[in-house]
Amino acid sequence: MAEEKVCVTGAAGFVASWLIKRLLSAGYHVVGTVRDPGDAEKVAHLWRLEGAKERLRLVAADLTAEGSFDDAIAGCRGVFHTASPVVGVEDGCDPESRILRPAVDGTLNVLRSCKKNEALRRVVLTSSSSAVRARNDFDPAIPLDESSWSSEDLCRRLKIWYALSKTLAEKAAWRFCDENNIDLVTVLASFIIGPSLPSHLSSTSSDVLGLLKGETQRFQMHGRMGYVHIDDVALAHIMVYEKDNAEGRYICSSAVLENDELAAILSHRYPTLPIPRRFEKAAGHRASGYEFDTSKLKRLGMNRYRMPPPPGPYTGKSSLALVARASAFTVGLVYGSVKLKFLKMKAKSSKKTEAKEHH
Repeated sequence: MAEEKVCVTGAAGFVASWLIKRLLSAGYHVVGTVRDPGDAEKVAHLWRLEGAKERLRLVAADLTAEGSFDDAIAGCRGVFHTASPVVGVEDGCDPESRILRPAVDGTLNVLRSCKKNEALRRVVLTSSSSAVRARNDFDPAIPLDESSWSSEDLCRRLKIWYALSKTLAEKAAWRFCDENNIDLVTVLASFIIGPSLPSHLSSTSSDVLGLLKGETQRFQMHGRMGYVHIDDVALAHIMVYEKDNAEGRYICSSAVLENDELAAILSHRYPTLPIPRRFEKAAGHRASGYEFDTSKLKRLGMNRYRMPPPPGPYTGKSSLALVARASAFTVGLVYGSVKLKFLKMKAKSSKKTEAKEHH
């Protein structure tokens, strides 16, 4: 598959950046779509990737603009659609226009461009485990697998707009691809942790940062959550693209933790930070005790998940320990990057003050 040309939408994002890094290292030629290729701050990290100068091209495209992906996708054997609106819906805002319709319309816009591409072999869509687990009618003793879909009614009733947007977008993608004979595979990743290549924090990293600062609201809403390393997510995307026998949906998740468990682990690892010890349970948000059945992805070849080994009190072999170590590593990176930015801003401010005093 090396040296094939593939397209990655939302190239400057958290998942897409890691995916492009892995694709380039495997020898692929990559066309990445961004809103503005000339925005140096947003795309600088992509040009620093090994192989980028030789095999990366950035093209302007907008999920809301019909046909804007035609040029990027033309001639590509594969398309990885990672771009999706991840926005909050404040009180008084219309979720339909804010996140639901853009998610569906953006996905269909990309797929319509795929339909025009005669060279296309397969489309890989980045979905989410939230399109599987937001339901209250399952047996907690039976792990959720790819046959499970989140309840649209429950999502609307509890205002779980992100889960609903991913569910609706994925269902729309399956309908369109079935009708137009497009080979589609979807990756349903759980809460993604790990180093961020972009300079701006992703929504998941921002959530972790909030936890560092003692905020409880975001993680309280998450409740019980599956976790997975960003590199595993990138590798899973490439695996389902390359394997001829890949088909349907694939859950990509390492282990599942209650937020109280995660907070306790991080409090132990970072005792000087105001990490909350307990969270209120989000009433009716999702059933307790769920697990994921990831055997389908394992059968395809994903036999083990990568977890970074930073020093810390949790060195056991259990999945809980592995996730704890990865989470601690992520928090350290987020905390370090935020602290570095603060120090740079402080130094810049001091220089300006000194310059004024000099004059």
